[in-house]
Amino acid sequence: MITKNDYSRILGLLLVVCITGCGSDATLAPLASNATILAFGDSLTAGNGEGAEESYPAQLSRLSNRTVINAGISGEESREGLARLASLLDQHNPELLILCHGGNDLLRKRPVSQLESNLREMIALARGRGITVLMLGVPAPGIFLSSEELYETIAGDTGVAFIPEVIADVLSKPSLKSDTVHPNAQGYTEIASVIYQELQKFSAL
Repeated sequence: MITKNDYSRILGLLLVVCITGCGSDATLAPLASNATILAFGDSLTAGNGEGAEESYPAQLSRLSNRTVINAGISGEESREGLARLASLLDQHNPELLILCHGGNDLLRKRPVSQLESNLREMIALARGRGITVLMLGVPAPGIFLSSEELYETIAGDTGVAFIPEVIADVLSKPSLKSDTVHPNAQGYTEIASVIYQELQKFSAL
């Protein structure tokens, strides 16, 4: 039997298809009050530099009144993330995947083409299960931080909801960092707040 949540996911996928074809800004299907969100990534998601309760997924859960699972693993590269994502999607059956991955690939100068391929496959894994995706841009190392261009390219090609500069903006401010590559508690608060506001703009909340 098709449930109300199934209808929401089908609607979300139809909206993405239409948006991609029409070249409009992305939107998301409304999240059910009991929805699960999977926050997937590396140390930026895990909350390195602060305790688990200060990570952005924990803070987003409190803001949104939704279950937000922290599936971040410190030090992970995108090829490793791709290898574990499918089982997590099947285990938790989230309505939304927040994808923030690739920082370690960029720090370690892995081929950008391989990072792009892995991110596209992650998006495809989620969409193949009827799960919508919100992607966060991750900055390449440098003095003046901005999201690596491949994230915008992927977002444009796939039509996923996209927040380009929140990570770069936080890591550009010394007062929001615990070290050179990780936010402090205030920085994670800023990330959670921006995601929450954008979920509202994307009509998910």
